[in-house]
Amino acid sequence: MHSHARFTYNEVAAILDDGDQTQAIQHPELHPQIQSLYKVYKALRKERKKRGAIDFETLETQMIFNDQGKIAQIVPVKRNEAHSLIEECMLAANVCASDFLQRYQQPTLYRIHEGPVPEKLEALRNFLKEFGLQLGGGDRPGAKHYAKTLSKIKTRPDVQLLQTVMLQSLQQALYQPENLGHFGLAYESYTHFTSPIRRYPDLLVHRAIKAVLNNTTYTPQTHWVELGKHCSMTERRADEATREVETWLKCFYMQDKVGKNFNGVISGVTAFGLFVSLDQIFVEGLVHISELPSDYFHFDNIKHLLIGERTRKIYRLGDKIEVKLARVDLDERKIDFLLSATKITKQTKKH
Repeated sequence: MHSHARFTYNEVAAILDDGDQTQAIQHPELHPQIQSLYKVYKALRKERKKRGAIDFETLETQMIFNDQGKIAQIVPVKRNEAHSLIEECMLAANVCASDFLQRYQQPTLYRIHEGPVPEKLEALRNFLKEFGLQLGGGDRPGAKHYAKTLSKIKTRPDVQLLQTVMLQSLQQALYQPENLGHFGLAYESYTHFTSPIRRYPDLLVHRAIKAVLNNTTYTPQTHWVELGKHCSMTERRADEATREVETWLKCFYMQDKVGKNFNGVISGVTAFGLFVSLDQIFVEGLVHISELPSDYFHFDNIKHLLIGERTRKIYRLGDKIEVKLARVDLDERKIDFLLSATKITKQTKKH
């Protein structure tokens, strides 16, 4: 690979947005190429929409550290057109790699994503009915049916709730040698090719491609099926390790905020309580069910809510809520909330 420039995402976005002449002057010969690539990106996006690929809008955050190595703030990651352009190019490269290996019948690891299992599909349909919505496709909905429903809820105030439940209905993507397609991206064949320096399945794909180019067959020492299971497991393990580190850092960040009130949204509902994600801070903690006021609460896993037996008070996934930070446990990496005094007062008056 011969790199002719090192553009940042913001620099490319500036060129795409308004023809930023400062960047164009630095690399005038590349400016037309970036504009051409942008046209390719828009064509690929159009095809993605035509295929009916699912496009969930998720919020990513990053931690900003101060000079002492402590978290100064947690902020949302801002994506621009340059990020989307690179993402679309990576998807195209992955599809090309998959098609190439299939054409030459070289075994490899595919990135597969199957549709929802019957139990989760039924639960999703029952949930959507509560909101006057439905999912097309009968017993075997496709990605385009999910995409159509998502397009209908984009402007609703409860969009995060509905999107979360739809996402939870899908199976987890994994690696395996049998090509079963990618449901979410609406691809018949897909693999991971673009990150060989940090993802082992990509390295295996590169080795398989090199074997085809050398008119040989790549056969790893471990069977492809076992490699798929191992890579899927290590991916989940790595994700869990990342979450644990982030959770510890967030606990450390919240230590000096015990006793303060925060606004947030219910991000998870379980039989043992409510998970609450704080606005602006992007930290999550638990309101244990024993801390909910003066009632016995039943958990409805279909509707994602807790409902009071006597008061009929409902706490639903996606509801806005005010909480007070009660405890932070660094060793256990846990953050505990209570309903704020003002919130409890309002409920007392209501009931």
